[in-house]
Amino acid sequence: MKAAITATGRYFPAREVPNSYFYDDLGLDTNDEWIVSRTGIETRRLADPSKGETCSFMATQAARACLADAGLEAGDLDAIVVATVTPDQPLPSVACFTQAALGAKGFAFDLVAACSGFVYGLDVCAAMVESGRAKRVMFIGADHMSSILDFADRNTCILFGDAAGAVLIEQVPDDHPGTIHRSLLRADGTGAKHLQIPAGGGRLPIDEGILAERMHKVKQEGRVVFRHAVSSIVKVVRQYFEEEQLDVEDVALFIPHQANRRIIEAAADRLRVPRDKTVITIDRFANTTAASIPTALDLAREEGRVKVGDRLLFATFGAGFTWGAQTITWGV
Repeated sequence: MKAAITATGRYFPAREVPNSYFYDDLGLDTNDEWIVSRTGIETRRLADPSKGETCSFMATQAARACLADAGLEAGDLDAIVVATVTPDQPLPSVACFTQAALGAKGFAFDLVAACSGFVYGLDVCAAMVESGRAKRVMFIGADHMSSILDFADRNTCILFGDAAGAVLIEQVPDDHPGTIHRSLLRADGTGAKHLQIPAGGGRLPIDEGILAERMHKVKQEGRVVFRHAVSSIVKVVRQYFEEEQLDVEDVALFIPHQANRRIIEAAADRLRVPRDKTVITIDRFANTTAASIPTALDLAREEGRVKVGDRLLFATFGAGFTWGAQTITWGV
């Protein structure tokens, strides 16, 4: 049996927040030129919890769009898997909330790999389908990053947006043109200190001191993360190409995690991927963590950039550190 992505969907909150919000409204020591030159971000979408825009809400909306694309109902799903680091609450999972909202059945669980969540989860879901343990899996990358940002820290709060992207992974016959190819996944836990939320778990439960120090919010050493991200993505893609006997010319589109435009362009240049083959959405939506690759894929389809038989390359890097590369062949 083989697995393929047969449908996609996305959800972005309606609230559009330009760079000026951070210096005009929040009074941070930054400006548009500083943000754009260092990140490539011009605007982003932020959820409005007062309107119910939680992580599970966004995941549900993306899943509904994906089901509509597939022409299926929620009852046709065997499983729902959500990659996220921003659950509505510690338990139950976002996947369970999403299952209930959709009226679906089957099993449901979350997966945590930060910005690498989509590539990690795609491999897990494809393996379940290939093994026959599930025939149809709704896999969603969703993150409500604004819920864990320190909006007094100009180095992190400007980087992220909120979104959800969904893909339907199905068993397909051997003669189907689409397939999910093998992945190459990596992790290095010694890098945890460079990108983390230090408190809020069992090691440092939240108390007044934690709240005062804002240790329950994202902390990042930007220069360290930037350096590791570029080198790790380049190395893993080169190794992937070597093991799969691929060349850049074999790839129709490069859809990387949207962390920073400079990271994307530096990696693409070292890999010799042309700009017209590189999907960039960070300028409009910022870094949406596990949602960045599936939303970029859905947008690329809408723009007519994905055709049957195209081999698409996904590459990512995130907290953990985690990183990896994977390709799919598009078949619908």
